[in-house]
Amino acid sequence: MVATAVAVAVTAAGCGAPRSNPAPSVDTPAAPAGTGGAGPALTDTDVNAWLDGLLPAALDRTGIAGATVAVVDDGKIITARGYGHADTGDGGTRAVPVDPDRHLFRVGSVSKLATATAVLQLVQSGALDLDADVETYLDFDLPRSYERAVTLRHLLTHTAGFEERIAGLIGTEGGRVDLREALVTDPPAQIYEPGTVPAYSNYGNALAGYIVERVSGMRFEEYVQRNVLDRAGMASSTFEQPLPANVRDRMSNGYDTSTAPAAPFEIVGTPPAGALSAPATDMARFMLAQLGEPVGFAPLLDQPTRELMQRPALDATSLGTLADGPRMALGFFDESRNGRRILGHGGDTMYFHSHLQIYPDDRAGIFISLNSNGSGALDNHELRQAVVNGFADRYFPARNGQSTGNVDAATTAEHAALAAGTYESSRAMRSNFLTTIGLVGRTTVSVADGDRLLFEPGPLSDSPALYEEVAPWVWREVGGQRTIAMRAADNRVEAISFDSAFALLPVTPARGSAVAVPVLAASTIVLLLTVLSWPIGAIVRRRLGRAPRERAGRTARILSRLAVAGTLLALAGWVLSIASIMSLREVPAAVLRTAQVLQLVGLLGVLPAAVRLVDDVRRHVGWRRIVGSGLILLALAGAGWFAVEFRLLAPSISY
Repeated sequence: MVATAVAVAVTAAGCGAPRSNPAPSVDTPAAPAGTGGAGPALTDTDVNAWLDGLLPAALDRTGIAGATVAVVDDGKIITARGYGHADTGDGGTRAVPVDPDRHLFRVGSVSKLATATAVLQLVQSGALDLDADVETYLDFDLPRSYERAVTLRHLLTHTAGFEERIAGLIGTEGGRVDLREALVTDPPAQIYEPGTVPAYSNYGNALAGYIVERVSGMRFEEYVQRNVLDRAGMASSTFEQPLPANVRDRMSNGYDTSTAPAAPFEIVGTPPAGALSAPATDMARFMLAQLGEPVGFAPLLDQPTRELMQRPALDATSLGTLADGPRMALGFFDESRNGRRILGHGGDTMYFHSHLQIYPDDRAGIFISLNSNGSGALDNHELRQAVVNGFADRYFPARNGQSTGNVDAATTAEHAALAAGTYESSRAMRSNFLTTIGLVGRTTVSVADGDRLLFEPGPLSDSPALYEEVAPWVWREVGGQRTIAMRAADNRVEAISFDSAFALLPVTPARGSAVAVPVLAASTIVLLLTVLSWPIGAIVRRRLGRAPRERAGRTARILSRLAVAGTLLALAGWVLSIASIMSLREVPAAVLRTAQVLQLVGLLGVLPAAVRLVDDVRRHVGWRRIVGSGLILLALAGAGWFAVEFRLLAPSISY
């Protein structure tokens, strides 16, 4: 539910943003893409040998305590494997190896697939309409900024337009969650018109889960248990928090690293978005059910509804040319690779990291979950991708080479020029002080070789990537398989879709890092030097026997000093508060309001600072003092501009 590096872009956070199709970072045998050759047969013997050769060494190298994996094919579970430990014995107890049938792992946002399935069941029965205004199903008003209605189709494709929320996302204390209360308490603002911008939203999926609760007349957890988990034969799986007594002692511990102490059981604040706990064998049954195979005591969905769930859910009517890139199905991400249709979803909690993929046309699927973060920031992500991409390349290699682009050079060069600029993730906070997080993890797009685009860093990557246009407004990674799509209007690119539920949006020059960061840094340095100069100046005057400062202009000096101190204290408060929030620690409202009051004192201090400068010039106090007064005025104005531009003074402090 929470990505490993929340601060890097809330892009990967929260109940699991999938990061599809980067090249594997772990060496693993794979059939070369585009050769038309067939991989080895998908048998238990071969897949077990492949996994055994990959995962134990990878766990040791990355400091991940344990992993659980399941593979299905042709209507049956091919294998379910456990690696490492569900309990490392750090508390003096006996270490317990991972058992893929016994041990439950938190699957994070993979839970959203069960939620989407529940919604589709009610659509199938006629109780819900995918394209009706969801407010017809709710007992509270939805936050809206646009006339266009929000529908279940929007909620299940992450296009309802909601900004991100962090508060209450996940914790380690608490009992049963009140889903309605979680949704109506400080709901996120709607910052995009519904259906137009992919922007991953835990809130949107949880809202869909609450509609299931409202329409079915039973708690969401109970409905999903009866109609999804039990029906698919997932007898050991549950959305309940804390865990029911019958499976509590089967839960794998979660760890930061394999040498760290075990973490407490995590409580997901919006259960439909990421509360599922399940063993690998149950997740294998879920994959088989999604593939239409007979499993459990009844199908999850009839064939037409299952096919509806698994095909792209929005088209160019609302997405424009973004529809030519990867698109969300109803809950599933398009994670196609090697020319094969692959549907999947990733998931992250604070300590567990999972990924599920099914191959609807090939009747296969793979699930992996890790119970640790790992020693490096991207260790768990890269290991998951090595497994799912290695599986695709080994058993489902490309049949034919990739097609070449068919866009003429002049048009491509024109499109490339329009795309050049700085971008930030659509999954963002825009209504409050956490807008500042957008300064981190931005992407710079520049023209290379006249008609190619260089992304720094590349989408879903920490290294640069080069793209070439292969169809109008569709670009493919040179030497890779990632595809992006662009939408342009008014002679500029207004969105770049780089994953089914994620997009890059252009940053205005004033909000660009090249302007905002230098302004804030220079202002802070000037204000710090100003504070340091106060005691130094007093000491120098005393030792030299100089008279105290004249009383003229004293009021303006005192007020400007208060503004300087207020601004510095506010900035320190914001840094500490945002760092705590990004670590999923609650920050009291009183702390945030205090920071805002101090920030306001600094902003209002621009006026006495200006009066002080004018007075110093009028009285000819000397160029050093005039320059100092001028720098203080500029620094207060710069910090004030930053506070206004990045919503530090916004009325809402909900996060």
